[in-house]
Order: sequence, then C-alpha cells, then structure tokens
Amino acid sequence: MINFNNVTFSYKASRKEVLSNLSFNIREGEHVWLNGPSGKGKTTVLRLIAGLEKPRRGEVKVKEGAVLSVVFQEDRLIPFVCVEKNISLFSSEHKASLLLRELGLENCGGMMPDELSGGMKRRVALARALSKPFDLLILDEPLNGLDAEAAQKTIEVIKRYTENKTLVLISHQRDEAKKLCQKEIVIE
Repeated sequence: MINFNNVTFSYKASRKEVLSNLSFNIREGEHVWLNGPSGKGKTTVLRLIAGLEKPRRGEVKVKEGAVLSVVFQEDRLIPFVCVEKNISLFSSEHKASLLLRELGLENCGGMMPDELSGGMKRRVALARALSKPFDLLILDEPLNGLDAEAAQKTIEVIKRYTENKTLVLISHQRDEAKKLCQKEIVIE
C-alpha cells in the first residue's frame, strides 16, 4: 500500500534534513503507529504519503487509486459552517448525524466550530475524515484534548471504521496507539 525507499526530505526555508534515507513498507490493511520524538519528521512522513510534499531524494509510492482521508494536527474546520455541514461536506447529513452520535457529540450538529472545546473539535475533524469512503486513513494526534472516556469511545469508532483498511497514526500516547495499531515504525 505504502512504500518509502531511501527518502530524504528538507523544507526549502531551512535546508536542514528532516528525513534522511528513510525506508519502510506498509501493507494494505495494516494499522501502523509512527512513533518518535517531537520534531523528527513524523508529520512530514504523513504529508509525503498524502502527496502534499515531495521527497528531495528517494521515492514514496502509495497504491495507485487509493483513496486517502486525513486528520491533520490542526482541526482545520471551516469556521463559518456548522458542525454537521463540516462533516457532511464529503458525505451526507445522515452520515454526519451517525458519526456525531457514535462520537458522543449528538447534540452538537448545529453548533459552530468556535463554540466547541478542543476535544470536541478534534472529534468533529475525525468524524469528517471518517464520513467519506477511504482506503487509507492518516491520523496525526487524533486523540489530543480528549478525556479518557471520550478517547476510549473514539478509539472504538476508529477501529470500526478502519476494519480491513490501512491506518497510519501519529500519537505520543503509547497505550492508545497500541489499541489501534499492530505495527510500530520509529522515526529517529
């Protein structure tokens, strides 16, 4: 599904290498946790997978025709539309309502993003990513700002929606990552 072959990457502004000769494979249907210290290139790896960045050297291959869905570190909600509309942009109002209920946000559909707590915004961003059909789900710190109960409920929803699909996760929460992923790739 995903192949990194000797990938080297640096941002133009700094010229400092963020990744150097990184190689790994992720098979279709695998749930993989990208782990490592802050600032070592985990988010850059996700951006490379999503095609938002190109390697300076090496090659990134994602299965041709694979449909990606992404939750970035930032929630990236549209501030001038309600929660339900933010989710249903890529699906339907029915699917948005279902996901809100599953994530414990059933009374939030008509609210605006600026009326939500950080954890609620996080779950809305996740609901939007889960609302559309995908082959590969990329999650960058999807459980930030969630209390233990909300995190557990969210983990269960992610598991349900990613069954037989590929998941690439960044998380600094080892216990939560282990509940979602079978394989760990350490970026150093």
